[in-house]
Amino acid sequence: MHSFPAAAQPPVRPIRLNQCGYYPLADKIAVVAGATPSTQFFILDANGQDTVYTGQLGAPVTSANSSLSTRKIDFSDLQRTGHYIIAVPGLPPSYPFQVRPQTHYAAAAALLKGYYYQRVSMPLEATYAGRWARPAGHPDTAVLVHPSAATTQRPAGTVISSPGGWYDAGDYNKYIVNSGITMGTLLAAYEDFTAYFDTLHTNIPESRNGIPDILDETLYNLRWMLTMQDPYDGGVYNKCTNASFDGMVMPGVTKAPRYVVQKGTAATLDFAAVMAQAGRVYRRFNKELPGLSDSCLQAAIRAWQWAEQHPALAYDQDKMNRQYSPKVTTGGYGDRTFTDEKFWAGAELLASTGRQQYYDAIAPYLSDSLSLPSWAGVHLLGGYTLLRFAKQLPGRHAAALQSLKARFIRLADTYLPHVAGSAFHTVMGKSRRDFIWGSSAVAANQGIVLLNAYLLTKDRKYVDNALTNLDYLLGRNATGYCFVTGIGSYATMHPHHRPSIADGIADPVPGLLAGGPNPGRQDQCHYDHTEPETAYSDTDCSFASNEIAINWNAPAVYLAAGLEALQQRAGYVKD
Repeated sequence: MHSFPAAAQPPVRPIRLNQCGYYPLADKIAVVAGATPSTQFFILDANGQDTVYTGQLGAPVTSANSSLSTRKIDFSDLQRTGHYIIAVPGLPPSYPFQVRPQTHYAAAAALLKGYYYQRVSMPLEATYAGRWARPAGHPDTAVLVHPSAATTQRPAGTVISSPGGWYDAGDYNKYIVNSGITMGTLLAAYEDFTAYFDTLHTNIPESRNGIPDILDETLYNLRWMLTMQDPYDGGVYNKCTNASFDGMVMPGVTKAPRYVVQKGTAATLDFAAVMAQAGRVYRRFNKELPGLSDSCLQAAIRAWQWAEQHPALAYDQDKMNRQYSPKVTTGGYGDRTFTDEKFWAGAELLASTGRQQYYDAIAPYLSDSLSLPSWAGVHLLGGYTLLRFAKQLPGRHAAALQSLKARFIRLADTYLPHVAGSAFHTVMGKSRRDFIWGSSAVAANQGIVLLNAYLLTKDRKYVDNALTNLDYLLGRNATGYCFVTGIGSYATMHPHHRPSIADGIADPVPGLLAGGPNPGRQDQCHYDHTEPETAYSDTDCSFASNEIAINWNAPAVYLAAGLEALQQRAGYVKD
């Protein structure tokens, strides 16, 4: 796979901060990484002339996740709105930042619009895409049924239509399992912060059509997902894909055949969960989208029924390739444990229908351990839904849901003690295990846990700590990078993302969340640093630390937009 040379960025500045800025009444923390010739810091107007705040650096703190030592810059008392920089004598000044309400509006809008740039089968017009306008990519109107997916009604080679949806990541394929957690997170964001998203416009073709932009965007992927259900039996294909990855070219340049590949229990249950949730969410828009809500719910029920008949059909790509041709070597998203998918799907169907049968199906899993969601572990998505709708569910379930709530709050509480002693004063990094493939999504999902704890308790400590992880994603971290393309002064520039590599534009496609530090370094690329929180390479070679993915953007959308929605309730701005 060819990797184009990357233009070098200047060295990162030692002052690490949220490069977007801070809310007027919220905590305002930055850090200095490395040696400091002075113990004082100054906040200056962005012109660098007028000092508006002076303070003392905190004591040195050695990080638990690298050899870095930091000193805290706390200017929480500065509440005046404005544009500022931080100066520590003897060091380069910080990147500029703002103190103002809606300081994360641009990040929230960009992260959501990142999905528009991932759209398949339609041209991106300059009116909406700006410099990143491009022709339509893969049309996917003539997709072949792979032999692994063949049935009597649809034999191998049958041509079906499966257009639309989002490219999954830096590659050009579409995967139901990864769409599952992505859609579930975005639809949950809408359910939790409806009023905010009703007014968030991102300049997409559907803007101002009477449907919120976030739901226009999810609808584009939802319609593709519906094409992936076999109409004859209700099962769902794992993915729509080339047999092998496209090269580092623009979408649509290659003309390799596209396939729908083997059905599986995980894909079908993820589909059932999304469709049940979508049936509930889009019911409000029956006038604009007549019949959609009912169609989604019926598709969910059919998928659930198929999964009941096939409770343990794993997608095993290696085994499949030993049996069928052509061999498929694109992302597998293979999973062998399906109780979490069943729990999530059952919870969504219960919330959307109120039917006792779905509660009975998930009751054995209500006490399962709670952990951060990932594409292979979606149990907590079901937990969020049950807690969100606990008051609307039958009273006979109250005791079980109260127990779930108590266990969930205990999970949230495990994140809080770490922040005070952290070198970067964030929840992220509580464990070295936070730094994995897609560590940025770990940070965002931790933030979602805390925001949900706030929604359940109204205790500000949870939203305060969630904010520390948005600070992390936007620059207050060991690398010094803002991990959202196009945001901040020192952001990811060379993501492993085919359009950003092949389009000839220096700046990457905006609004995409880079994977983040990953000491596993599975790509075998060059990394200047290899400790857990510094193992990040801003090169397009580095798919292990610098790829983008729809399931990473989704929790970042939830976190940034959720904080924007809550800023007044959380006391970050004046009434």
